[in-house]
Amino acid sequence: MEMEKTYNHKNTEERLYKMWEEGGYFTPKIDPVKKPFSILLPLPNASDPMHMGNMLFTIQDVLARWHRMMGDPTLWLPGGDHAGMETQYVYEKHLVKQGTSRLNYDRYTLYKMIADFVEKNKGVNKNQMRRMGFSLDWTRYKYSLDTEIVKKVLETFSKLHKDGLVYRGERLVNYCAKCGTALSDLEVNHIAETATLYFLDYEAIQIATTRPETIFADSAVAVNPRDKRYKNLVGKDAIIPLINKKIPIISDKAVEKDFGTGALKITPAHDALDNEIGHKHKLNSIKCIDIRGKMMNVPAKYLGMNVPTAREAVLEDLKKEGKLIKEIPLEHTINTCYKCNKIIEPTLIPQWYVKTKPLAIPAIKAIKEGKTKIVPKKRFEKMYFDWLENIHDWNISRQIVWGPRIPAWFCLDCNPDIEINFIDKRGQKVFGEYKKLRKKYEFSEIEKGLQSLSAPVGAKYSLDKGICHKCSGENVLQETDTFDTWFLSGQWPLTTLGFPESEDFKYFYPTSVLDTMWDILFFWVARMMMLCLYNTGQVPFKTVHLHARVVDKNGAKMSKSKGNTIDPMEMVEKYGADAVRMALIFGVAPAGDVVVSEDKIRAMRNFANKVWNIGRFLEYSFEQYGKEIPFYSEKVTAKLLPSDLKLLKELKLLTIGVTKALNTYQFSKAVESLYEFVWHTLADVYVEEVKTREDKETALMVLRHVYLTSLKLLHPFMPFVTEEIWSKIPRKYNNPLIISPWPTGENRPVKT
Repeated sequence: MEMEKTYNHKNTEERLYKMWEEGGYFTPKIDPVKKPFSILLPLPNASDPMHMGNMLFTIQDVLARWHRMMGDPTLWLPGGDHAGMETQYVYEKHLVKQGTSRLNYDRYTLYKMIADFVEKNKGVNKNQMRRMGFSLDWTRYKYSLDTEIVKKVLETFSKLHKDGLVYRGERLVNYCAKCGTALSDLEVNHIAETATLYFLDYEAIQIATTRPETIFADSAVAVNPRDKRYKNLVGKDAIIPLINKKIPIISDKAVEKDFGTGALKITPAHDALDNEIGHKHKLNSIKCIDIRGKMMNVPAKYLGMNVPTAREAVLEDLKKEGKLIKEIPLEHTINTCYKCNKIIEPTLIPQWYVKTKPLAIPAIKAIKEGKTKIVPKKRFEKMYFDWLENIHDWNISRQIVWGPRIPAWFCLDCNPDIEINFIDKRGQKVFGEYKKLRKKYEFSEIEKGLQSLSAPVGAKYSLDKGICHKCSGENVLQETDTFDTWFLSGQWPLTTLGFPESEDFKYFYPTSVLDTMWDILFFWVARMMMLCLYNTGQVPFKTVHLHARVVDKNGAKMSKSKGNTIDPMEMVEKYGADAVRMALIFGVAPAGDVVVSEDKIRAMRNFANKVWNIGRFLEYSFEQYGKEIPFYSEKVTAKLLPSDLKLLKELKLLTIGVTKALNTYQFSKAVESLYEFVWHTLADVYVEEVKTREDKETALMVLRHVYLTSLKLLHPFMPFVTEEIWSKIPRKYNNPLIISPWPTGENRPVKT
């Protein structure tokens, strides 16, 4: 078939991908004689379109295609993440557009609505990955809410609980009232802003605060023990304005003498530093803001107000009573939710925790002993150790609907102080303690309309579903908190491969490489190390390769708000998948930012055309010569000119260099050397020489050999154009390029 004048990706990509997939080339067969290569796809949100950063999965495809050509049984296992809070947040915005809210639905109904929403969108990124040419084994696709996946996750929770590594604790957590859930420290953004510092009269002493609305929850006023101004006041009482409550004046070295008045009001239930000081001095923790961001345990006039409204009301009353001394502007940092950007409220609520120090020790040891390598080592190994050596217990509970619920059951009759939110049979929202609600509502009505429950930290629970073992009662409700998404994905190598009995697990685990962005080194990588070592005693992967973010041509992070994003599918449609893939790899230093622009993608499209045109020249030359060209072998070296020998030597060095670069994760180095060789050495020099050579047979024999070998070396990076050309050039063996043997760089002909 005659090659078109210009490579047309639109006539090629879908057809070739279908051929690869239907030919079973992505699906490895277990061969006990061979060493497998396995890699797990970092889970994209199953219901979200993919952005340019996701397209760095190209690196994994390069590795998978290379190992497949090396003859290794190669598994690149795809999956999708239910993405807990992120998906629920997106769906809640969808509800707002429809004029409703998550608060109008019981949890069962809301869960079903989100599940239907996700199902409709689940195929979006699968198709995008196909369009990029990713050679994933779709027969093994896993979704984080698959029954078998969730079952294994629950088993790990039960094992951790049995081993004393899971507990409920009431601690100060980052709480987003808008998203309705606690967040880990890593899910909080720190934003600089100009606020107001208010100086208040506490009679014996003046304090300065940015949060006058929380004075009702103060337990003490603290000063620095070295502050001579207040030496004689320590041990005496201060008086909280508006409620005239006495609280002690204490000393603590954590107080900054030079901030405000040097006297700090201590509110243990609503500030991290205050909580620390409160614990040290055994102060009471009084909550004055509930998990809905409303005022509680305050004078009646402020009850139920949201925080901003309460602040204004309290300030007005402080002014009236002459207790507001002055106000000054203050530059400080506030904490906001990484998802909705609303201000975080530090809140004291019961949460489920995993004790992480016993899990971190083996995860640190595994890296130090070289059982898993981190690449680039110099930049990221220290970061890994810093995180794990200073690790805090892991809050694994989230107060959302979308995700597997924690498998703990509370008997309401044994725990009557449990607070419950539900929708009654009339559609009204009801909130209160069970001991009050049971006088008016049947258990069945509460269970059917259940939205959430909040059990006191000391509440008794069971991991066995059903009847209460203590009172034999049946008024039992499951915990409504769901697992932190990272608790599920932290077990991904186990759950996807069918731990512990499946053939896949026995053959492909530990996986060969994990490739991901460095910013989830702790979120995901370290947690997989901890949980997989805990369950199996083996590391989950032998190498962790970390890359950086995708940025625009000016080095700025891509974001919709900046208007500098590039739609990867638009670029694939315009220039072809190979051009996008090459643009993501070319000119990138190890762990350096990945610069992508339309100009760069266009340049890589031009390179694809250059590769194509060499094929066209070869096809035309064969036709013009009119005779069959023999295949290259070492036996013909006597016929070769110095230029032929030079080219073959350069090809050998190229093959060795590209192979070494792939072995050491220097992907850019590999493609840059290929680009230089194909465009300049092969096209600009040798092809031009062939045009004037009298010994056409020898020249074309060498050109075809070098060209076909170059296509093999290029294939992991540019799979579509290379496979298409491969199918059109006469060669010795009829196998598709995707499974053709990788060149060795040795002094012997490679099967073509």
